[in-house]
Formats: sequence, structure tokens, C-alpha cells
Amino acid sequence: MQSFSDRLALAIVQKKTPVLVGLDPRWEQLPESITEGIDTPTEFDAAEAYSRFCHEVIDVVAPLVPAVKPQMAFFEQCGPDAMRALVGVVHYAQSKGLLVILDGKRNDIGSTAAAYAAGLLGRGESPWSADALTVSPYLGDDSIEPFIDTARERNAGVFVLVKTSNPGGKLFQDLVADGKPVYRHVAEWVESVSRKSLGQRSPNPYSSIGAVVGATWPKQLAELREVMKSVWFLVPGYGSQGGAAKDVAGAFDARGLGALVNNSRGIIFAHKKPQYAQFGEKNWQRAVEAATLEMIDALAADTAAGKLR
Repeated sequence: MQSFSDRLALAIVQKKTPVLVGLDPRWEQLPESITEGIDTPTEFDAAEAYSRFCHEVIDVVAPLVPAVKPQMAFFEQCGPDAMRALVGVVHYAQSKGLLVILDGKRNDIGSTAAAYAAGLLGRGESPWSADALTVSPYLGDDSIEPFIDTARERNAGVFVLVKTSNPGGKLFQDLVADGKPVYRHVAEWVESVSRKSLGQRSPNPYSSIGAVVGATWPKQLAELREVMKSVWFLVPGYGSQGGAAKDVAGAFDARGLGALVNNSRGIIFAHKKPQYAQFGEKNWQRAVEAATLEMIDALAADTAAGKLR
């Protein structure tokens, strides 16, 4: 199997877009056709609904985008049935040709980190079968290395939190140490280990070690692209969190590669938005398609991603 980085680059080029669709199912926002007849859902009801909803989103977006990003928390809160449903969602997305990035933000030390990595990372090589995983760096380098080692062994990827999209992220990430904000220290470490993992394996300039950098900080996004030249960016914060296409322009290289831009609620719950009201609840999948195509066009118009076309 090719490395995660090579598979990601190929998928983006084939689909001609860097759009990443986040799968964040929430009961209160599901279409009526999914929740019909259920007033007080049990954990089993939620699991069944989440599974059906995500499968039907995948049916729409699989021909359009390279990857999806299930948020594990929304499944975890519904118990064991929903966790089994999540495994099914991962496998279904992969069967439709999509890469799957599990958003779990995992981290721990020593053997615990290794256990997380072994259980979550690796298509067909772990119970969760993720192509990539988000991880937190704030326990130090020895807490990230088990994930990197497992990713390398299994041709998977990791995305390290560097500059997150939430407003409160600056509380710690922007603290200055040795003349630089903490997020710069994290970025420089990520670039260092990324370069070491490149080797001579392919002409692809990016490694399978990526970084999470929010669309809500466009100035820092451009700054961090200069720092991390061999790192794929996973860019959250587009859409519902306020980020727009012009805000993520700094994430891309001249060819339109180097980044995936995530949109979750703005796509999967598009039927709730006034601009897609004409589709109605029964045709919610058409709203998903329209929102996805709108984002694809916006990124193509306002970023170097337009060169993928």
C-alpha cells in the first residue's frame, strides 16, 4: 500500500478539490426522515440513526471529495452501539473510495499511546481501520512518537494539533516561550520530524505527519505554512466557525496541494440553512450535495486549489 501522504495527494488530484467533509452526527439536527417516529431515542436508536445518516451523506459526497472525518465524540456519547456503528461508517466510507481521518485527538504516554495508535491506525490493520488520526502534542514528543511509528509501519497518517480553530486555543497556544508562541515551537517540531520521515521514497514533498491549523487564524495559517513546508494541513473552522475560502488560501502550495479544508455542520446539516431551504427535509441529500459543490467552487475561486481543475 502507498503511504498515506501519497494516497491523499492522489485522491485530491483525482477529485480536483481539497474539501474534507466532517461527519458530526447530532440527534437534534438530523433530518426528519432519519428520526421519524422516535421522540425519545435510546442509545440503540441513536446508533442506528447515526449509521444511516452518515452512510447517506457518504453516498452523496464520495464522488465529490477525497476524504471524510468522523468526529468520534458524537458516537462515543451514545455508547457501545454507536461505537460499533462508527466502525461501520469507517468501512463504508473506505468501500466508497474515501480516505477516513478519525478525529479523536488522542494522546498519552508510553505504552498507553502505543495502544491508542495500535487500536486506531491502519486500514485493515487495526480494529478501527483509520487512514489517519488527530493527536494532541501537549504531553511531549515521547507521547507522539508511538503514533508516528505506527503510522509509518501501517502507511497511515497523523495530524498534530498546532493552532486550533477555537477562540480559547490562544490561552495556551499563543503563550510566548523563548521568544516564540508555543504553537510555533510545536510547528517547528512537527516540521522536523516530518522532514526526517520523508526520506527518498517519492517526489511527493509532504510526509504522512500533518498539522491541524484553523481557518479562523488566517495570518497564523500563512505563517505556519512557511514554517511547515513538508506538512499536510488539516484546516478546521471553515463555514459554521466563520472561516471562508480566502482565509485558508495560505495553507496551499502553488499547485493547490498541501491542505485539506474541513466543513462539518455547513455540509451535513445544510438542509437547516436558509439558502438550501428549497430542497426541504425530504430532499436533505440534495442540500448536502449543493453545499459541497458550493464549497468546492469557493475554494477553487479564492485559493490555489483552483489549479487542481
